[in-house]
Amino acid sequence: MDLNPFISFSELSIADLDTWQQEGNKIAGVYCIYAPNELIRAAGIAPVSLCGKKEAPIKDAEQDLPASLCPLIKSSYGYAVTDTCPFFSFSDILIAETTCDGKKKMYELMGELKPLHLMQLPHTQKGAAPLAYWMEGLRDLERFLVACSGIKVTEAELHAQIVLQNKIRKALYDISILAADKRSPLTASDMLAVQESKSFAVYPEKYLAQLTTLRKELGEFLNQPDLPEQSGPRLLLTGCPVGKGSDKVIAIAESLGARIVAMENCSGLKGMTLPVDESGAPYEAIARRYLQVPCSCMTPNPHRPESIKEMVETFQVDAIVDMTWLGCHTYNAESTTLQRFTETHLGLPFLHLETDYSESDEEQLRTRIEAFIELSA
Repeated sequence: MDLNPFISFSELSIADLDTWQQEGNKIAGVYCIYAPNELIRAAGIAPVSLCGKKEAPIKDAEQDLPASLCPLIKSSYGYAVTDTCPFFSFSDILIAETTCDGKKKMYELMGELKPLHLMQLPHTQKGAAPLAYWMEGLRDLERFLVACSGIKVTEAELHAQIVLQNKIRKALYDISILAADKRSPLTASDMLAVQESKSFAVYPEKYLAQLTTLRKELGEFLNQPDLPEQSGPRLLLTGCPVGKGSDKVIAIAESLGARIVAMENCSGLKGMTLPVDESGAPYEAIARRYLQVPCSCMTPNPHRPESIKEMVETFQVDAIVDMTWLGCHTYNAESTTLQRFTETHLGLPFLHLETDYSESDEEQLRTRIEAFIELSA
């Protein structure tokens, strides 16, 4: 299996972005999985992720932002204000979202750097009013996108993008299940690269072909006889998004012999089993699908424990690690209810880790994770 196209995906996609822009096309920098790829692409614009996953730009961000904000917000803003992220440099427009108070205020500052559209999320998924509000918000986004690209969004193109993005989600989920097989050689670090690559795919058809090849190769590998099973407790990682540069919990857990077989966070499987209905009216189908994303910004948030329960069963999980960033109040607060659900309804061990992007607490994390693995084995 050749994972190199995924391990180096963000670097390789820079060449695709250059080609895309030279062809006269526009690029949107996005910060959240609430941004509907189908609508963005139907307007002829390529979306790429700008979510900050590294510590380096945080010190520059803290010149404008409070130190108490979560590292993801500060890293994202730091990259923008220093213009040290090539994806930010390529972006013609920015698409943001009101998932937390810290982000909302940060986006007010970031909007001074490039044209920015702020999607106003409802705070609940219950009832007809949030759906109507969200659908109108998608129309506002469409107007912003068309003003940028000059390309009118048609129902036919919107439907074509819905079908394509559904295929990509299905391929990623299939690969995740195969990778979690007890005989699979793929690690969580490998899967992080595969799943994160979705955020940097400029040409989705090309990306789907790469996923299809990997799915085929992994399936053929697992069809071999007498493959040894991987040892170690099988962990589900949930909580805040992680990426290359903010993956220390994954690295520590793997170094201690555990297998992280599924990642529920937004950089992993969150929303992956939520296809857009291909038979319904495209706008309503997109609105319904994205409104179901089980983020902690929603109150109440019943879909998250439901999703975690499904992953526990599908991926044969032995224990759950909930990793949240310092200053991420919604996920940190929700950890309490998630622990109660895990221990009471799932009967599994649960560990909550609160950390940031620095290396200062790595030994403390190692001690806690090691003790948890011993209890979970």
